[in-house]
Amino acid sequence: MDARWAGLRAEVRTTIDELVSSGREAGVQVAAYLHGEPIVAEQAGLADPTTGRPLTADTPIHAVSTGKGLTSTVVHVLAERGRLHYDLRVAEVWPEFARHGKDAITLRHALTHTAGLPALPTGIKPKDFTDWDRMCALIADAAPRWAPGERLAYHAWTFGWIVGEVVRRVTGKPISQVLAEEVAGPLGMTGELLLGVPEADLPRLARLEDAGLAALMTWAGANLPNFDAVAPPAVRPDATIGSRPDVLRADVPAVGTMSARAVARMYAALLGPVDGVRLISPERLGEVSAVAVRAEEWVFGQEATFGLGYAVDADGSFGTAGSGGSLAFAYPALGLTVAAVRNRLGAGDGDPMERLRVLIRDRVAAELGR
Repeated sequence: MDARWAGLRAEVRTTIDELVSSGREAGVQVAAYLHGEPIVAEQAGLADPTTGRPLTADTPIHAVSTGKGLTSTVVHVLAERGRLHYDLRVAEVWPEFARHGKDAITLRHALTHTAGLPALPTGIKPKDFTDWDRMCALIADAAPRWAPGERLAYHAWTFGWIVGEVVRRVTGKPISQVLAEEVAGPLGMTGELLLGVPEADLPRLARLEDAGLAALMTWAGANLPNFDAVAPPAVRPDATIGSRPDVLRADVPAVGTMSARAVARMYAALLGPVDGVRLISPERLGEVSAVAVRAEEWVFGQEATFGLGYAVDADGSFGTAGSGGSLAFAYPALGLTVAAVRNRLGAGDGDPMERLRVLIRDRVAAELGR
């Protein structure tokens, strides 16, 4: 790696070593790319505290909604190749979806969380998530809460099946296979960028622990009137459901499993070439990372901003973050991507992964004179 960034790497390493040694974190991975080249790749702690298995650079970690960035990237790669387009009406490729007046919903609505289908049936169970056809049938038979584009509502789980079924109908393949063939494979990251996790890879995964996330979900269910509609109690996105082998094996493309180095590399290939691989054109990059919707969001009651499948932040970055603290973002103006993933899912802990993202962003911006 470029010696210019040795000081930054040392600072990141010291920070994550302290997080682990203090007991605040079990295992952490941090990675960053600048103009297609890795500048940070650090990890500390344990993949499995019960056995002492160390966390390595290639250990996949279930990073909850950070996986929406993988799903969105698959869509953009297919769009780049002319296989689909953002204003495709979902019912054009999935006729059953048109029920109850949903024929006007487009892929763009799904990517921007404005499709009007954020809710799941109240009795849904984790086992249901393992049956792709059942989940798609439930969504096809659902009545929208409002007209498409009328309101922003985070589609915490339904995002994955709506977008994933469009991909399956267009390609004839499960979205996890398309991710492996069109994104992870070309980037040399097969086994580290995963939606459905192959059975053989399950023993490699980091073991998740709860560090306050479950309590936050309980609070949200009691205090946010729309939260349980989007994430019913049996399927709240936490360490419990993220540790179930049957759910991990299934395609649930609202969530994903990854290493920090792999997802930072993926975002880098959205910005430009990485070892000769560029996933999308500069023109498409501008389109997918631009603000598509900014409004008060229905679930959490706060203003939120989305591009096409990614959150867009005020600092010019786009990407996704997951419950419990993992994240992956790209800064087009800097040519920088940053990812930080953890296996202890925390809440109310000062957001250490976000602090690492800001640390790397600020050091790189200062060095580049931005």
